[in-house]
Amino acid sequence: MKKEFIIKVCGMRKPDNIKEILNLDINMMGFIFYRSSPRSAQLIPERINFNTTSKVGVFVDASLNEVVKKAMSFHLDYLQLHGKESPEYCMNLKKYEKKIIKAFSIDIDFDFGLCMNYLNAADYFLFDTKGKLKGGNGKIFDWNILKRYNLNKPFLLSGGISPEHLQEIKKFTHPQFAGIDINSGFEIKPGIKNYKKLKHFIHELRN
Repeated sequence: MKKEFIIKVCGMRKPDNIKEILNLDINMMGFIFYRSSPRSAQLIPERINFNTTSKVGVFVDASLNEVVKKAMSFHLDYLQLHGKESPEYCMNLKKYEKKIIKAFSIDIDFDFGLCMNYLNAADYFLFDTKGKLKGGNGKIFDWNILKRYNLNKPFLLSGGISPEHLQEIKKFTHPQFAGIDINSGFEIKPGIKNYKKLKHFIHELRN
């Protein structure tokens, strides 16, 4: 894998767990600001040195005011939007010099034409598994669907990624494949990541 390959660990909550995962070779750490999620954080602990790891706030159809308030309070680098946020909504957030990750729920019938409206509004797309929840469904979708994606915008692959998918990720190719977003597949319980599993997985993926 290339060094610039993005590894994002999402759904973090506890300070001690956050600190140990920050010791791994990751690029982004996600905090979910969506109260219906079992991994809802609502805040990011102070006095934690994130160094070069980007802080990502995850939101679902939140008011613009709420997102901006949390983005500024917690010095978020990226805003990940998992709801029905419009391109205009995303563009308004970019005015605050925040980078945007727009998530889309994917199934066999997904129309990638919907992504075209967000080309100028997002820095990355995130393709997650369509399910009952807005994210964290713990299920993988058929990555072959992404052969139909031909837009000039990099994407992160999400949805049920676990240690058993290591070789599939290494073999997966797409000109816009920028990295992965991992969450429930590496958890001891919702919001608590297994350090040893993540360390081994990331080491194998990076090498």
